[in-house]
Parts: sequence; C-alpha cells; structure tokens
Amino acid sequence: MGRRKNERLEFRFYELPGDSRALALLGDAWVGTYGQHDECLHFHNLFEIGYCHFGRGRLILGEESLPYEDAMFSVIPANYPHSTVSEGVDSWEFLFFDPREVVREMVPDNPKRQEELFFTATKGPHLLRIDEHPELASTVWHILEEARGKRRYYQDVIRSLLKVCLMELVRVQEGLTAAVSWEDRGDAALFQIAPALDYIEEHCQQSLRAGDLARQCGLSEPHFRRIFEDSMNMTPMDYLNLTRIRRACKLLSQKSSPMDLVAAECGFASVSAFTRNFKKFLGTTPYQWKLQRENRGLSLQDYNISVRKGWDSVER
Repeated sequence: MGRRKNERLEFRFYELPGDSRALALLGDAWVGTYGQHDECLHFHNLFEIGYCHFGRGRLILGEESLPYEDAMFSVIPANYPHSTVSEGVDSWEFLFFDPREVVREMVPDNPKRQEELFFTATKGPHLLRIDEHPELASTVWHILEEARGKRRYYQDVIRSLLKVCLMELVRVQEGLTAAVSWEDRGDAALFQIAPALDYIEEHCQQSLRAGDLARQCGLSEPHFRRIFEDSMNMTPMDYLNLTRIRRACKLLSQKSSPMDLVAAECGFASVSAFTRNFKKFLGTTPYQWKLQRENRGLSLQDYNISVRKGWDSVER
C-alpha cells in the first residue's frame, strides 16, 4: 500500500553529545500524548530504542500498525519510517546510538565481522514485551539509569553496556527476523536509497556526486535522483551538504580551528560555500553559531533539523 497524497515524511538528525556513545531522552519531557495532531511518519539517523513506562496506543512501523501498552519497548533501525499514536497520556524514554561505532570498538581489526554484527543487529524494527526479552530490556534500562544518574565513570559504563546491548539485539534479531530484502522493509523507496544515506554519513568529507551515490544503491542516476527527492524532499547534494554541516557543528564545538580548515575537513571546496550552506540550514553563519554556543551554552540538540514533506505542495 502506497502513501496517501497528503501524507508527510519527516526526518530528524540527532548528534551524540561530546564524546558520548549514546543520547538518552529522559524524564517528564517525554510524558504526554503522541501523534494526536500530527501522525506523520519520521525516521532518524541513529538507532532508536523506545521504552514505554506506561500508556497504550499504536506504533506505526512503515505500513504496519502494532498495538503497544505498558512494559513494552521498541527497537527501530536508522532510516526506518515510524510514528507513535497514543490513546491517552504515555510515558516513554528513548535511547539513540550508532551501532557502527559500537561494532568498530568491539572488533576494530575485523571489518567483515563488523558488517555481520551491524547488519544482524539492525535487520528490522520490532515492538517487544519486556518480560519476553528481559536481558535486552534490562540492559537498555541500565543505560538509561546511568545516563540519568551521571555517576562517576557513567560514560565508560554506558560504552560497555552498549556492546552488551548490541549483542542482545543480535540475538533478538536472529530469533525474530527472517531473511529481509529492502523491498520487504516498510517504505521500499526509502530503503532503496539507504545505502546512499550510509555512504554519505561515512564519506561526506570527500568529493561526491549523485552518480557515486546511485552506484552504492545499484540504481541508474536518474532513477536514484527521483527516488531520493521523493523520499527526502531534497536533492542528494542538499542532503550531502546537510550532513557536512552536522559534521561542521561537531568540529566547531570541539576545537578552535580556522573556518577554512573546518570547511575543508567537512568537504566544502571553499569557505564561502561552507558559510552559504551553514546559513541555509541553520539560519546563521558558522562564526555566529560558535559565538552563540559559547556565550549561551547552546547544545547541538538545539539545532536538530527536521525536514517535513507535504505531498500536496512539492514541486515535481
């Protein structure tokens, strides 16, 4: 079943704070009703685990709608369209992390094993009961509690727990998910371009063309462009530049490099191209952004970018 004409797809970028391996969204800020006024699907650049403390409703995974209730949790790979529609007040907490970084730490000298673990752990989305998967649930809960308490060495504990979490995800995925093709996973068009999204994430500092990205997906360039723009509501090059800007924000927050060096490290041919794209996506210049962040304590999360797609208004 395809999307209705007036449906929207929203994608959200999350940065892992500092040297952290995980981002936890905790507390009362995540108690409320979900999806009552805006039921558009969205997806993330990071793997998401959602932990439902109380509430009930439906979790939309691609074109599948699953009922949830208290004591359930969701595991959703990056780039997978989903949404939550609650019946009343819910309490969720969320954990975001990058499985690629985790497997690189686990087996740093074995790229083949890295790919095997990454593929298996992210093979599909699931809505799980805590009592049926207690090992994975307790590991996630432990990570959330470490992030909440911020006791001494908590970042080191979280880094270790993420490795346990990933291996528990591998076990769960092997038990629940049969062989999966891109066409079987939710939004087929989005998953056709997923290799390009991953490639951009890994190689955004390099000089890339749309044809290079199309080859990663096994598609002709014209077909790739059509699918990409239909799914993302932006061109492949705009998405590439957006990813470079996210990288630039991280660099600007970590060190005091000249703008020309930051621009070069992020793949921009000139400072003017860097500044133009920075202002396009964040509404300010790199220099102003850095000053605001230093003077007002702004975090990268203040600049999470959501791009909404309105099928009725998109120019073809």
